[in-house]
Amino acid sequence: MSKSIYSLVLSDEVVAKADELAYQMHTSRSNLINQILAEHLSCVTPEMRMQAVFSGMEAMIQQFRILEQASANMMALQSQLNYKYKPTVQYFVELNKSPEDGRAGILRIRLRTQNPVLITTLKRFFQTWISWERDICSIKTEYQLFPGRLERVIFNPNVDEETFGQLLGEYVQRFDKYLKAWFSGTEIHQLEAAFQKEAAQITNMI
Repeated sequence: MSKSIYSLVLSDEVVAKADELAYQMHTSRSNLINQILAEHLSCVTPEMRMQAVFSGMEAMIQQFRILEQASANMMALQSQLNYKYKPTVQYFVELNKSPEDGRAGILRIRLRTQNPVLITTLKRFFQTWISWERDICSIKTEYQLFPGRLERVIFNPNVDEETFGQLLGEYVQRFDKYLKAWFSGTEIHQLEAAFQKEAAQITNMI
């Protein structure tokens, strides 16, 4: 949806209320007014599509803590590992307003710790998960590994927004389940066997 610059004459009281609401919603005045007019005129904006995706995710991730939404195109979740010091894992789903080449966004997974042992253990899990997706599921996507963090490109599965959100939620749930099992000491061959059984479901995801 293209955008242009227009001049509007608004009362100071309306602008003040709009600015207050825009601040609460972590957006700009222009974007807020655009959303209000779009809803009133039954237009579908990229922001509305992204919120439909996130609504679909929320229905699938009730065991996660949903963090405050920093922007209209991002959802942040938090989970806790059953491990000493109770480290937390954060999942950030950042969607593109205008997907290019099928890239719908990025999933960022981060462990909040400075412990080098935990970071090394996490890196091994990330590398194992990537190899499972590539070798078992034949998933073709892009990954970037950083100390304590993994970034994965999300490709559009060509479904409606709510279904897309549900697929994202299921993916994060499954990833979190295997991550927790990894840190609990479950043998890698057991995890790989379980992953193989679920491979068809994972292949149909993002």
